[in-house]
Amino acid sequence: MGIKQISAFVENHPGRFKRLTDILEKADVSIRGFALADSADFGIVRLIVDKPDAALEALTSEGVLVKAADLLCIELPDKPGALDQVFDAVAQAELNVEYAYSLVSTYIALKVDDIEKAKQLLVGKPVRLITQADLQKPLN
Repeated sequence: MGIKQISAFVENHPGRFKRLTDILEKADVSIRGFALADSADFGIVRLIVDKPDAALEALTSEGVLVKAADLLCIELPDKPGALDQVFDAVAQAELNVEYAYSLVSTYIALKVDDIEKAKQLLVGKPVRLITQADLQKPLN
């Protein structure tokens, strides 16, 4: 058995992901990982949460179209080649990886319309902007 993923289907408009995070916060659900994929009109938000049943109930009750799926989740050591070993084993077994994403630890990468404006908006928030140099440091 693995972990439960929730896929939420939302219109591709500003604030749509925020609506999901509001719903989950009110339901006392913590997001452990997420991935956003979009098209011109709609997006798919894939979520890994601490309480998937509560998340499904809360999102559904707010009219969000959701689907649950089981995923494999692994922890990698912080060393070169660790991820390669995983994909090597999967490839040798001729298994197809449909998609993969990392779970939230301390870093989150966001692609936004205006990076400089986003940086200004985050001043005073409980976050630290990460540089490429930060990514070269070993993980704790």
